[in-house]
Amino acid sequence: MIYSEEYKEHIEYTFAAFCKVVLHNAAMTAYRDFGRKQKREVSLEYLMSETSFEPFTTDTYFEQYDQPTVFVAKGEKTVVASKRLADALSKLTEQRRNVLFLYFFFGYTDTQIGKEYGRSRSTANYWKLAALKQLRKEMERLKDEEQEADTFWSH
Repeated sequence: MIYSEEYKEHIEYTFAAFCKVVLHNAAMTAYRDFGRKQKREVSLEYLMSETSFEPFTTDTYFEQYDQPTVFVAKGEKTVVASKRLADALSKLTEQRRNVLFLYFFFGYTDTQIGKEYGRSRSTANYWKLAALKQLRKEMERLKDEEQEADTFWSH
């Protein structure tokens, strides 16, 4: 199908008009959103003059690296920086802890863990799941203890 030059020109003008309308509406939306945002925002300088204390926060996740806990599994040292995780891992028996390290840190499969201990794959899987269950309970217990201590000290 062959279009005439007038029709092609009409299509170009129509498309240009459409683009102008779209850009105009997008600009109006952006200006409206910016105005709404400005109405809700409060300057930091105003907040600083209204508060009697210096607002700040301290990140605690880097503080955990001061005294990392080292566990040895299969002759390899594994550093655990999280105090709560290290405490929970230390509550596990050595076998359960080693099974978790072999699986999660050394990438062993259940079959390989079973061979390491002279057991079947299903036994290794059972040990791993039992260790995870106990680890989860220990982590929750330690979390609850920390929350109780925080509640005690904050009152």
